[in-house]
Amino acid sequence: MTCHYASSTFTADPAGGQTAGQEARSMVWLRGQPHLEDYLAFYRKKVIGGDKVDPRMLTARWREANDLYHQLEQDEAGLADTISCRPLDRRLAGLAAKLEANPWFRSSFDNLPYAIELVELDKLIVSQIQVENGFSQAIAARLGAKPTPAQLFRFCLPLERELPPVKIQRVASNRYQFSSPSSDFRAHDPVLMRDPRLDGLDLPGPAAALFGLSVGFGSNFLSAIRSGSRVVLQNGYHRAYALRSAGLTHAWCVVEEVTRKDELRLSATEEVLADPAFYFLAKRPPLLRDFFDPRIAEEVLTKPTDCLVEIEIKVRSSTLTSL
Repeated sequence: MTCHYASSTFTADPAGGQTAGQEARSMVWLRGQPHLEDYLAFYRKKVIGGDKVDPRMLTARWREANDLYHQLEQDEAGLADTISCRPLDRRLAGLAAKLEANPWFRSSFDNLPYAIELVELDKLIVSQIQVENGFSQAIAARLGAKPTPAQLFRFCLPLERELPPVKIQRVASNRYQFSSPSSDFRAHDPVLMRDPRLDGLDLPGPAAALFGLSVGFGSNFLSAIRSGSRVVLQNGYHRAYALRSAGLTHAWCVVEEVTRKDELRLSATEEVLADPAFYFLAKRPPLLRDFFDPRIAEEVLTKPTDCLVEIEIKVRSSTLTSL
Protein backbone atom coordinates (compact mmCIF):
# COMPACT_ATOMS: atom_id res chain seq x y z
CA MET A 1 0.00 0.00 0.00
CA THR A 2 1.61 3.24 -1.17
CA CYS A 3 0.66 6.80 -0.28
CA HIS A 4 1.34 9.80 -2.49
CA TYR A 5 0.84 13.36 -1.28
CA ALA A 6 0.23 16.40 -3.46
CA SER A 7 -1.64 19.69 -3.56
CA SER A 8 -3.79 21.13 -6.31
CA THR A 9 -4.53 24.81 -6.84
CA PHE A 10 -7.80 25.98 -8.39
CA THR A 11 -6.77 29.01 -10.42
CA ALA A 12 -8.85 32.12 -10.88
CA ASP A 13 -10.76 32.52 -14.12
CA PRO A 14 -10.20 35.58 -16.38
CA ALA A 15 -13.17 37.37 -14.78
CA GLY A 16 -11.55 37.08 -11.37
CA GLY A 17 -13.61 34.19 -10.02
CA GLN A 18 -12.54 30.68 -9.04
CA THR A 19 -13.29 27.38 -10.67
CA ALA A 20 -15.55 24.66 -9.31
CA GLY A 21 -17.31 27.07 -6.94
CA GLN A 22 -14.25 27.36 -4.74
CA GLU A 23 -13.87 30.49 -2.64
CA ALA A 24 -10.72 32.58 -2.34
CA ARG A 25 -8.96 32.40 1.00
CA SER A 26 -7.82 35.34 3.09
CA MET A 27 -4.26 34.66 4.24
CA VAL A 28 -1.94 36.67 6.48
CA TRP A 29 1.73 36.38 5.48
CA LEU A 30 4.77 37.59 7.42
CA ARG A 31 7.11 39.54 5.16
CA GLY A 32 10.81 39.94 5.82
CA GLN A 33 11.39 36.40 7.02
CA PRO A 34 13.51 33.83 5.24
CA HIS A 35 13.39 33.48 2.42
CA LEU A 36 12.74 36.18 -0.19
CA GLU A 37 12.34 33.61 -2.96
CA ASP A 38 9.58 31.89 -0.94
CA TYR A 39 7.68 35.18 -0.68
CA LEU A 40 7.98 35.85 -4.42
CA ALA A 41 6.95 32.28 -5.30
CA PHE A 42 3.98 32.48 -2.92
CA TYR A 43 2.79 35.66 -4.62
CA ARG A 44 3.35 34.34 -8.12
CA LYS A 45 1.70 30.95 -7.64
CA LYS A 46 -0.94 31.37 -4.94
CA VAL A 47 -2.04 35.01 -4.62
CA ILE A 48 -4.94 35.90 -6.91
CA GLY A 49 -3.50 38.23 -9.53
CA GLY A 50 -0.07 37.89 -7.93
CA ASP A 51 1.58 36.86 -11.19
CA LYS A 52 0.84 40.35 -12.52
CA VAL A 53 2.45 42.21 -9.58
CA ASP A 54 5.90 43.71 -10.22
CA PRO A 55 8.42 41.45 -8.41
CA ARG A 56 10.62 44.48 -7.75
CA MET A 57 7.82 46.08 -5.75
CA LEU A 58 7.38 42.87 -3.75
CA THR A 59 11.13 42.71 -3.12
CA ALA A 60 11.06 46.30 -1.86
CA ARG A 61 8.20 45.44 0.53
CA TRP A 62 10.04 42.38 1.78
CA ARG A 63 13.24 44.39 2.26
CA GLU A 64 11.42 46.99 4.37
CA ALA A 65 10.04 44.26 6.64
CA ASN A 66 13.44 42.58 6.80
CA ASP A 67 15.00 45.89 7.87
CA LEU A 68 12.33 46.21 10.54
CA TYR A 69 13.20 42.76 11.90
CA HIS A 70 16.80 43.90 12.09
CA GLN A 71 15.67 46.89 14.14
CA LEU A 72 13.56 44.66 16.36
CA GLU A 73 16.68 42.61 17.08
CA GLN A 74 18.04 45.72 18.78
CA ASP A 75 14.84 47.05 20.35
CA GLU A 76 13.34 43.72 21.48
CA ALA A 77 16.40 41.55 22.02
CA GLY A 78 15.55 38.73 24.43
CA LEU A 79 11.80 39.40 24.34
CA ALA A 80 11.07 35.75 23.48
CA ASP A 81 12.84 34.69 26.69
CA THR A 82 10.34 36.60 28.86
CA ILE A 83 7.26 34.56 27.87
CA SER A 84 4.79 33.97 30.71
CA CYS A 85 3.73 30.35 31.27
CA ARG A 86 1.37 29.42 34.10
CA PRO A 87 0.76 25.89 35.44
CA LEU A 88 -2.50 24.01 35.01
CA ASP A 89 -5.41 25.38 37.03
CA ARG A 90 -6.47 22.69 39.51
CA ARG A 91 -10.11 23.37 38.63
CA LEU A 92 -9.35 22.03 35.14
CA ALA A 93 -7.76 18.79 36.38
CA GLY A 94 -10.77 16.73 35.30
CA LEU A 95 -10.66 18.08 31.75
CA ALA A 96 -6.90 17.52 31.63
CA ALA A 97 -7.28 13.90 32.79
CA LYS A 98 -9.91 13.24 30.11
CA LEU A 99 -7.61 14.79 27.51
CA GLU A 100 -4.59 12.72 28.54
CA ALA A 101 -6.65 9.50 28.40
CA ASN A 102 -7.64 10.15 24.79
CA PRO A 103 -5.82 7.99 22.19
CA TRP A 104 -5.27 11.03 19.95
CA PHE A 105 -3.41 12.74 22.76
CA ARG A 106 -1.44 9.65 23.79
CA SER A 107 -0.20 9.03 20.25
CA SER A 108 0.79 12.69 19.81
CA PHE A 109 2.71 13.11 23.08
CA ASP A 110 4.24 9.73 23.80
CA ASN A 111 8.00 10.34 23.74
CA LEU A 112 8.90 13.64 25.48
CA PRO A 113 8.14 15.17 28.90
CA TYR A 114 5.28 17.66 28.67
CA ALA A 115 3.09 19.93 30.73
CA ILE A 116 -0.25 21.62 30.03
CA GLU A 117 0.33 25.33 30.62
CA LEU A 118 -1.34 28.69 30.06
CA VAL A 119 1.12 30.39 27.70
CA GLU A 120 1.44 34.02 26.66
CA LEU A 121 0.39 34.27 23.02
CA ASP A 122 2.35 37.35 21.93
CA LYS A 123 5.74 35.85 22.80
CA LEU A 124 5.26 32.44 21.22
CA ILE A 125 7.96 31.93 18.57
CA VAL A 126 6.51 31.00 15.18
CA SER A 127 8.05 28.95 12.37
CA GLN A 128 4.95 29.05 10.14
CA ILE A 129 4.76 32.43 8.47
CA GLN A 130 1.19 32.32 7.17
CA VAL A 131 -2.26 31.74 8.67
CA GLU A 132 -5.71 31.62 7.10
CA ASN A 133 -7.47 34.70 8.40
CA GLY A 134 -11.05 33.85 7.42
CA PHE A 135 -10.99 30.43 9.08
CA SER A 136 -9.42 31.85 12.23
CA GLN A 137 -12.03 34.59 12.53
CA ALA A 138 -14.83 32.05 12.16
CA ILE A 139 -13.61 29.82 14.97
CA ALA A 140 -12.93 32.84 17.19
CA ALA A 141 -16.52 34.00 16.72
CA ARG A 142 -17.80 30.67 18.03
CA LEU A 143 -15.67 30.99 21.16
CA GLY A 144 -16.63 34.56 22.07
CA ALA A 145 -14.57 37.33 23.64
CA LYS A 146 -14.94 36.17 27.27
CA PRO A 147 -14.80 32.36 27.43
CA THR A 148 -14.89 30.54 30.75
CA PRO A 149 -11.69 28.69 31.76
CA ALA A 150 -13.28 25.38 30.71
CA GLN A 151 -14.42 26.78 27.35
CA LEU A 152 -10.94 28.13 26.65
CA PHE A 153 -9.39 24.77 27.57
CA ARG A 154 -11.70 22.86 25.22
CA PHE A 155 -11.09 25.37 22.44
CA CYS A 156 -7.31 25.08 22.68
CA LEU A 157 -7.24 21.31 23.24
CA PRO A 158 -10.39 19.95 21.56
CA LEU A 159 -11.47 16.32 21.74
CA GLU A 160 -14.56 17.01 19.64
CA ARG A 161 -14.46 19.22 16.56
CA GLU A 162 -16.13 19.64 13.21
CA LEU A 163 -13.96 18.10 10.50
CA PRO A 164 -13.29 19.74 7.13
CA PRO A 165 -14.94 18.15 4.06
CA VAL A 166 -13.24 15.21 2.34
CA LYS A 167 -13.80 14.03 -1.24
CA ILE A 168 -13.08 10.38 -2.11
CA GLN A 169 -12.56 9.09 -5.65
CA ARG A 170 -11.61 5.72 -7.05
CA VAL A 171 -9.24 6.64 -9.88
CA ALA A 172 -8.23 3.06 -10.86
CA SER A 173 -8.99 -0.48 -9.80
CA ASN A 174 -6.24 -0.32 -7.17
CA ARG A 175 -5.95 3.45 -6.55
CA TYR A 176 -8.01 5.83 -4.45
CA GLN A 177 -7.68 9.59 -4.19
CA PHE A 178 -8.70 11.58 -1.11
CA SER A 179 -8.79 15.38 -1.09
CA SER A 180 -9.61 18.12 1.41
CA PRO A 181 -9.17 21.91 1.56
CA SER A 182 -7.46 21.47 4.94
CA SER A 183 -3.65 21.74 5.02
CA ASP A 184 -3.79 19.31 7.96
CA PHE A 185 -5.02 16.48 5.71
CA ARG A 186 -2.86 13.34 5.83
CA ALA A 187 -2.63 9.55 5.96
CA HIS A 188 -2.12 8.05 9.39
CA ASP A 189 0.16 5.17 10.33
CA PRO A 190 -1.09 1.75 9.14
CA VAL A 191 -2.89 -0.53 11.57
CA LEU A 192 -2.94 -4.35 11.65
CA MET A 193 -6.14 -5.74 13.13
CA ARG A 194 -6.67 -9.37 14.21
CA ASP A 195 -9.30 -11.27 16.22
CA PRO A 196 -11.32 -10.26 18.17
CA ARG A 197 -11.20 -6.77 16.67
CA LEU A 198 -12.66 -8.13 13.41
CA ASP A 199 -15.89 -9.30 15.05
CA GLY A 200 -18.88 -7.48 13.68
CA LEU A 201 -17.19 -6.14 10.56
CA ASP A 202 -18.97 -6.72 7.25
CA LEU A 203 -16.24 -8.66 5.43
CA PRO A 204 -16.55 -10.74 2.22
CA GLY A 205 -15.27 -13.92 3.90
CA PRO A 206 -13.59 -15.39 6.99
CA ALA A 207 -10.66 -13.07 7.82
CA ALA A 208 -7.42 -13.78 9.69
CA ALA A 209 -6.32 -10.16 9.70
CA LEU A 210 -7.17 -6.71 8.38
CA PHE A 211 -4.56 -4.19 7.29
CA GLY A 212 -5.86 -0.64 7.34
CA LEU A 213 -4.62 2.85 6.54
CA SER A 214 -6.82 5.66 7.81
CA VAL A 215 -6.94 9.04 6.07
CA GLY A 216 -7.87 12.13 8.04
CA PHE A 217 -6.39 14.91 10.12
CA GLY A 218 -3.95 15.57 12.92
CA SER A 219 -5.12 15.87 16.51
CA ASN A 220 -4.79 19.66 16.14
CA PHE A 221 -4.07 20.33 19.80
CA LEU A 222 -2.40 23.66 20.49
CA SER A 223 1.14 22.53 21.28
CA ALA A 224 4.66 23.90 21.52
CA ILE A 225 8.29 23.01 22.27
CA ARG A 226 10.27 24.59 25.08
CA SER A 227 14.04 24.76 25.10
CA GLY A 228 15.50 26.82 27.91
CA SER A 229 13.36 29.93 28.32
CA ARG A 230 11.87 29.91 24.81
CA VAL A 231 8.65 28.35 23.53
CA VAL A 232 8.14 27.60 19.81
CA LEU A 233 4.58 27.05 18.62
CA GLN A 234 4.21 23.72 16.83
CA ASN A 235 0.53 23.06 16.16
CA GLY A 236 -2.65 25.08 16.46
CA TYR A 237 -1.58 28.21 14.60
CA HIS A 238 -5.11 29.09 13.54
CA ARG A 239 -6.42 28.67 17.08
CA ALA A 240 -3.62 30.80 18.52
CA TYR A 241 -4.20 33.48 15.89
CA ALA A 242 -7.96 33.39 16.49
CA LEU A 243 -7.53 33.82 20.25
CA ARG A 244 -5.14 36.75 19.78
CA SER A 245 -7.57 38.29 17.27
CA ALA A 246 -10.34 38.08 19.86
CA GLY A 247 -8.21 39.99 22.37
CA LEU A 248 -7.15 37.08 24.57
CA THR A 249 -3.58 37.15 25.87
CA HIS A 250 -3.03 33.53 26.99
CA ALA A 251 -4.00 30.06 25.77
CA TRP A 252 -3.83 26.51 27.09
CA CYS A 253 -1.03 24.64 25.37
CA VAL A 254 0.75 21.29 25.60
CA VAL A 255 4.41 22.26 26.06
CA GLU A 256 7.02 19.56 25.39
CA GLU A 257 10.46 19.90 26.99
CA VAL A 258 13.49 19.53 24.71
CA THR A 259 17.02 19.52 26.09
CA ARG A 260 19.09 18.38 23.09
CA LYS A 261 18.94 18.19 19.31
CA ASP A 262 18.13 14.46 19.16
CA GLU A 263 14.97 15.14 21.17
CA LEU A 264 14.06 18.00 18.86
CA ARG A 265 13.88 15.53 15.97
CA LEU A 266 11.05 13.69 17.71
CA SER A 267 8.63 16.59 17.62
CA ALA A 268 9.82 19.71 15.78
CA THR A 269 8.59 20.84 12.38
CA GLU A 270 10.85 20.72 9.33
CA GLU A 271 11.40 24.48 9.52
CA VAL A 272 12.65 24.33 13.11
CA LEU A 273 14.82 21.27 12.44
CA ALA A 274 16.41 22.99 9.45
CA ASP A 275 17.66 25.90 11.58
CA PRO A 276 17.08 25.41 15.32
CA ALA A 277 19.57 28.17 16.24
CA PHE A 278 17.42 30.74 14.45
CA TYR A 279 14.43 29.98 16.68
CA PHE A 280 16.15 29.23 19.98
CA LEU A 281 19.21 31.52 19.88
CA ALA A 282 18.41 34.53 17.66
CA LYS A 283 18.05 37.81 19.53
CA ARG A 284 14.55 38.38 18.24
CA PRO A 285 12.94 35.51 16.29
CA PRO A 286 9.51 35.92 14.64
CA LEU A 287 6.70 35.95 17.22
CA LEU A 288 2.95 35.42 17.04
CA ARG A 289 2.45 39.14 17.75
CA ASP A 290 4.06 39.90 14.36
CA PHE A 291 0.89 38.70 12.60
CA PHE A 292 -0.79 41.81 14.02
CA ASP A 293 1.90 44.31 13.04
CA PRO A 294 0.83 46.01 9.76
CA ARG A 295 4.45 46.86 9.01
CA ILE A 296 5.21 43.13 8.75
CA ALA A 297 1.97 41.25 8.19
CA GLU A 298 0.24 41.37 4.81
CA GLU A 299 -3.29 40.13 4.14
CA VAL A 300 -3.86 38.69 0.66
CA LEU A 301 -6.48 36.67 -1.19
CA THR A 302 -5.14 33.32 -2.34
CA LYS A 303 -6.35 30.70 -4.76
CA PRO A 304 -8.19 27.77 -3.16
CA THR A 305 -5.96 24.76 -2.67
CA ASP A 306 -6.82 21.14 -1.96
CA CYS A 307 -4.46 18.68 -0.28
CA LEU A 308 -4.45 15.27 -1.96
CA VAL A 309 -3.64 11.83 -0.60
CA GLU A 310 -3.50 9.04 -3.15
CA ILE A 311 -3.32 5.42 -2.01
CA GLU A 312 -2.25 2.61 -4.33
CA ILE A 313 -2.85 -0.99 -3.25
CA LYS A 314 -0.48 -3.72 -4.42
CA VAL A 315 -0.98 -7.33 -3.32
CA ARG A 316 1.53 -10.09 -4.10
CA SER A 317 0.72 -13.75 -3.41
CA SER A 318 3.13 -16.66 -3.73
CA THR A 319 3.70 -20.22 -2.55
CA LEU A 320 6.50 -21.05 -0.14
CA THR A 321 7.75 -24.65 -0.17
CA SER A 322 9.38 -25.98 3.00
CA LEU A 323 12.60 -27.99 2.74
